[in-house]
Amino acid sequence: MHFKGKVAIVTGGSSGIGKETAKRLVDHGASVILGGTDEAKLQSAAKEVSSDPGKVRVLAGDIGKPETGVALVDLAEKEFGGLDVLISNAGVFKPKPFLELTEKDYDWFLDTILKGKFFLAQAAAKAMKKRGGGSIVHTGSMWALQAIGATPSAAYSAANAGVHSLVHNLALELAADKIRINAVAPAVVETPIYSTFLSKEEVPKVLPNL
Repeated sequence: MHFKGKVAIVTGGSSGIGKETAKRLVDHGASVILGGTDEAKLQSAAKEVSSDPGKVRVLAGDIGKPETGVALVDLAEKEFGGLDVLISNAGVFKPKPFLELTEKDYDWFLDTILKGKFFLAQAAAKAMKKRGGGSIVHTGSMWALQAIGATPSAAYSAANAGVHSLVHNLALELAADKIRINAVAPAVVETPIYSTFLSKEEVPKVLPNL
């Protein structure tokens, strides 16, 4: 697989799946824009993604706000001349029983996971049309496809179910523009996101049992 001359955006790019994906894209020739919420972490990740500073740019912002998606795409066009690939990977995860979920919790999941992916894909597709096509990959979740008793995640799962439905619709709607839309549904992958609710010692003990 070769990405020489291609330009990619990777959200959730400062750690975990996003950072590793960005590394592989650069290894195969792409230039990459890393998106995330923490500027310092993004700058650190950029150095890990590529030793060539000319291959990576970063932009920190709240992906739940449509203007952040627009800014990422604008940066790709300004710095690298366009956009060919979007890895829409930003997300949040924190198990919480359904009866304890608040409207604030609900909005946090929906804004980051579904609204963020929706409007970023819209901005990306507009840019990709100028290039004659492209590819968008959304990170969904196994939790959108089945319930996991050990991690009650009603709002998280509902948001990701929306992502998978979005992919079905966009695949049909954007096919004429030669823009491919796909989703991946990771199960348990040991990334820093689990440290938001598990201790360092708990992670290797709990994850194998999910």
